[in-house]
Amino acid sequence: MYIISIRMDKKEIFNYIVKIQSIAKIGLIYSKDPYALTNYSEINNLSKQFLEDFMEVKFDRPNYFEKDIYPTPNISVRTVIFNEDKTKVLMVREAALQTYSLPGGWADLYDSPSQAAKNECMQEAGAEVEILRLVGIFDRTNYKASHMSEYVIVFEGKIIGELHEHEYETDDVEFFPIDNLPPISKKTTAVELLRFINAAKNGETDFD
Repeated sequence: MYIISIRMDKKEIFNYIVKIQSIAKIGLIYSKDPYALTNYSEINNLSKQFLEDFMEVKFDRPNYFEKDIYPTPNISVRTVIFNEDKTKVLMVREAALQTYSLPGGWADLYDSPSQAAKNECMQEAGAEVEILRLVGIFDRTNYKASHMSEYVIVFEGKIIGELHEHEYETDDVEFFPIDNLPPISKKTTAVELLRFINAAKNGETDFD
């Protein structure tokens, strides 16, 4: 009989359980399947109980998952990926809306900004990406497409190898000419996308 010893310090255990709970909460928000919702709810409750026991605190008081602690902007990430001569940019089509955007989305808890960007590129485009540089940080409330306070962190990336299978939220991945972009997702605007793309193409860092 073999006994496998897994050594994790307190911070690693905490981060691991918080990650599980964040996945459960995202599932509760976006899933439509009753069976999945029941499972997500159970995982959420179990992870909450584990954290309460582990940290010897009760989460019936305001905690890090409640938005009424102190209002702060949400954080999302986007990645600009060019073809070799930087005349085209990679875009993904949302399956539900049939419109396009740069690969990206909400940053998950405990992921660094660049790791969040890499994750989104893999999930939406099937692209393993090397993050080349920070393009900028932008306040999306300046654009009509945003209905909440949101900062978006934009990177320039480069595809490593071939494209892989991507998740169900997108159904097309394609390079488009910068001067002839496809129909843009209502979640964003052509004005801000072009700002991101041009800053990346010109080697600039933009913000606000």
